[in-house]
Amino acid sequence: MSPRKIITIQDARISPQELIVPRSAAVLPKTTATRNTPWTDRRDRPLRDLRISVTDRCNFRCSYCMPKEVFDKEHRFLPHASLLSFEEITRLARILVAQGGVRKIRLTGGEPLLRRHIENLIGMLAELRTPEGDALDLTMTTNASLLARKAESLKAAGLQRVTVSLDALDDAVFRRMNDVDFPVADVMDGIDAALAAGLGPIKINMVVKGGTNDDQIVPMVRYFRERHGSNVTLRFIEYMDVGSSNGWRMDEVMASAEVIRRISAVYPLHPIAASQTGETASRWAFADGCGEVGVISSVTQAFCHDCNRLRLSTDGHLYTCLFATQGHDVRFMLRNDPDDDRLAAVIAHLWQQRDDHYSELRQAHPSQPAQSTDGSTDPTEPSSRRRIEMSYIGG
Repeated sequence: MSPRKIITIQDARISPQELIVPRSAAVLPKTTATRNTPWTDRRDRPLRDLRISVTDRCNFRCSYCMPKEVFDKEHRFLPHASLLSFEEITRLARILVAQGGVRKIRLTGGEPLLRRHIENLIGMLAELRTPEGDALDLTMTTNASLLARKAESLKAAGLQRVTVSLDALDDAVFRRMNDVDFPVADVMDGIDAALAAGLGPIKINMVVKGGTNDDQIVPMVRYFRERHGSNVTLRFIEYMDVGSSNGWRMDEVMASAEVIRRISAVYPLHPIAASQTGETASRWAFADGCGEVGVISSVTQAFCHDCNRLRLSTDGHLYTCLFATQGHDVRFMLRNDPDDDRLAAVIAHLWQQRDDHYSELRQAHPSQPAQSTDGSTDPTEPSSRRRIEMSYIGG
C-alpha cells in the first residue's frame, strides 16, 4: 500500500488574540474608513468585488487547478464544521456592502453547485442592498456539470448571471482536460438551460494552455457565435501560476495577443473600451457586430493597477490577492464577536494595508520562478511558503 499523500495548504490563520478587538474604541486598528467613505488600499484601489468560495471540493480534476495526482482519493478536504455557514457569509457580505464599498459578489469554489442548498445562500445575498438602495450584481462561476438541473432554481433564488468554465469544444480534448471523463455535451446542456432560465448573458471562460487546447480557440468562437451570438461572450485566460500544485511553466502560456491574432484571422476584431473600472478582461468586438470576446492577460499584461477584488475562502479567511501565500482569519470574529463595527474596522485595516501587485512583479522578472506575494515579498525571492490553491479561494 502506497503512503498516504496529503497536500498541505498553507495555514493562513492568525491567532484569535490578533483578531479579537476589545470593546474600547481606542484599541481598534487604525483606519481612515468611515461608514460614508470608501475603503481604498495603499495603491488607491477601492474595494468593489467580493469573491466567495463556498466549497473547496470539485468534481473535475483540471490539471491547471486540481490535478488528480495531487487531489486524489486520499486528499483531505475541509470538514463541514470548518466551513462558514450561510448566515456567517451573509453577515460578512452585508458589512462589506454597507461599509466597504462592495457592489458585486461572485460565488465560486471549487465547484459552487456542490455546496448543498446553495440556493438558500443566493436568496440571502440577493436581499442585500447598497447604501443607495441598489441590488448587488450577484453572479456565479461554475463548471456547469450540474447547471442543467439547477438553472431554474438558481434564477428563482436571485442569481443574475453565470460564468461557465469550458476549456474545449472537442469532446476528447475536454474529457482529457477535466480528467474525470465528463462529456462536453452535458456542459452545453447546462449553458442552454441557464440561458433559458434567464441567467444571461453568459460568459464562457477558457484557460488556454499552449500545446494542450489552443487548437480549440477558433472552433469555440465559431460555435458560440453561430449558436448564441451576443448572448454568450467567450473569454480566453492566460494559463496562470496560481497555487503550487499545477506544474506551471511559462512555455505553456499562450499570450493573449496570439489568441486575438488567431481569432482575427477568421473573424476580424477591433478593441473596445472596458465596461467598468477593475475589469479583468480586455474586450474585442467582432467587426460584423456579432458580439465580442475578451482576453484575461494576467501573465503578459498585468492589471494589478486597478484590481478591486477581495476573496473569502470556504473556511473564513480573507485574501487580498489571487496569488497569496497567506490570508487573514475572520471566522473567529464571525463566531465570537457580534459587533459588526469591530469586524468592519479589522477588515478596513486589512484592505488599507494592501499593496499586492504580484503579476506586475512577475512580469518584471519573467525569467524567475514566481514564489510568493502579499505585497511583502517579491516573486523573485526564494520562499518556502506555498501559494494558496485556486480551488481554495476561487478564480
